[in-house]
Amino acid sequence: MNFPLWSIHRFLVGAALALVIPMPHPARAQGPELRLDGRMPPEVETIYERGLAWLAQNQTDEGNWRGGQTGSGVDGICVMAFLASGEDPNFGRYAPNIRRALRAMIGGQDGESGYLPNSMYHHGFAMLALAEAYGAVDDSLIWQGGGKGRSIGEALDLAIRCAVTSQEKNRWGAWRYNPDSTDADTSVTGAVLMGLLAARNAGMEVPDESIDAALDYLRRSTGKNGYVAYSGGFGGMGESMNRSAIVALVHAVSKQTDTWHYEATLKHIDSRLDHQASGHYLEYFRYYMAQALFQGDYQDWQKWNAATLRQMANTQAEDGSFNGTPYQTGMSLLALGLNYRFLPIYER
Repeated sequence: MNFPLWSIHRFLVGAALALVIPMPHPARAQGPELRLDGRMPPEVETIYERGLAWLAQNQTDEGNWRGGQTGSGVDGICVMAFLASGEDPNFGRYAPNIRRALRAMIGGQDGESGYLPNSMYHHGFAMLALAEAYGAVDDSLIWQGGGKGRSIGEALDLAIRCAVTSQEKNRWGAWRYNPDSTDADTSVTGAVLMGLLAARNAGMEVPDESIDAALDYLRRSTGKNGYVAYSGGFGGMGESMNRSAIVALVHAVSKQTDTWHYEATLKHIDSRLDHQASGHYLEYFRYYMAQALFQGDYQDWQKWNAATLRQMANTQAEDGSFNGTPYQTGMSLLALGLNYRFLPIYER
């Protein structure tokens, strides 16, 4: 099997760093039986190729994506879509697109606070993308051709600091849309927490207290039946597959799977593999459901993945997009990204 150059590069860099830098958290290794089991469904390659081509064609010269929702989070989602299939971010065919996007994200970051606009929801996804690019993308190539900005590591460190500072000001120990928000919700908290977990897994310094406080908020929001409240930590325990999937995912990635909260949320989503989301929740649901099932129940993920793949093959537009927007296209591709399993955040 041929592995992408950037994957080999990342392995060599990581191995070299391990010799000289004590890692605060054990490195995660994904067994070959998970990366190599079975053949890649041909539909995945077809959908992904068409989707990436559309994203590349619709990126601005500055590196952003516009249309529908816009902001650093959408740019980060698109960056991860390119990285998820093993595209070489330094010398591959889409390397210029990846570099332009990272340059735009870093350039748009508030250099003092570390905030990645346009909301903490965007901040979380942008932080996640920076963490996945850290160690895989050559910083010198990002600013090739003029200008000099922060490295990915510097930008990521600032983003972590912003998230921690925002959380410290929040009475719930979590996050909502604004860095100064005093209320919190499950959706934004899940997005920011995933960014922090990815940064920690990449070797960045993230306070354990920040991770623990966010997980505690999500646990307080979880019912015994696996339902998860939307906001405030109490009440509103109506069924939401999105919220249950988010809570199951962050517990799995943070290695907190010995709690009843994790068991309840995983059991709930496992029992609803036929659930169909609609409207603007569709791509969001697929994104989190794919990861939560993959982490928690591999056999159920295989069933769900096959059904979702058929649906996406029938709904992808002729031009390769999903509903003609970067957000929906990027999120849809990432829901299939586990078929490749190149992003570190996708490892079990």
